[in-house]
Amino acid sequence: MPMNAEQFRQLALNFTALDVLLDEVARLALPDAWIVAGCLTQTVWNTQTGHEHGYGIGDYDVFYFDPDLSWDAEDRVIARMRPISARLGLAVEVRNQARVHLWYTAKHGTPYPPLSRSTDGIDHFLTRCTQIGIRRTQSGDQIYAPFGFDDLEQMIVRPNATANFSASAYAAKAARWKTLWPELTVLPPEAMIAQTERPMS
Repeated sequence: MPMNAEQFRQLALNFTALDVLLDEVARLALPDAWIVAGCLTQTVWNTQTGHEHGYGIGDYDVFYFDPDLSWDAEDRVIARMRPISARLGLAVEVRNQARVHLWYTAKHGTPYPPLSRSTDGIDHFLTRCTQIGIRRTQSGDQIYAPFGFDDLEQMIVRPNATANFSASAYAAKAARWKTLWPELTVLPPEAMIAQTERPMS
């Protein structure tokens, strides 16, 4: 049976530090806050390949969405996260998705549209396998995975068709991952073109 959301949740949160980080993010009560991206995907890869928790993970991304576009407001959130990061021994990077379009193009050289929610940021990731987010609410953990978990489970790195897609950035990211997890199957950027041109069924 293919991996489902609950199986993913159990695999990811078997890494105790991630589970605690979820609690801490919920405690901060940031608007529309999620743990996202590679730290989730790579935690599952580490379980699949027998590596220790934390292996190969550069940082732990936290997204939130605050209509206050000032740098000062985001900086205050970063400051609040800093002692949590130190206590858990994790490099946590927290970013307000409402203001990504203000700096993304200058930093990465590709266009980036204004977003309306944190999950829009997940939709703009370069790779399908990292398009995952999890947040803790009073009613339980919620998971956002618009393309499911097949690529994650099968360790496939596939390009994601977005306005901000960069073939060079994708290649660099995939090459780094392939070095750390040689079991990965990396699809070329052309795979993105093929999937966008596939006829609707």
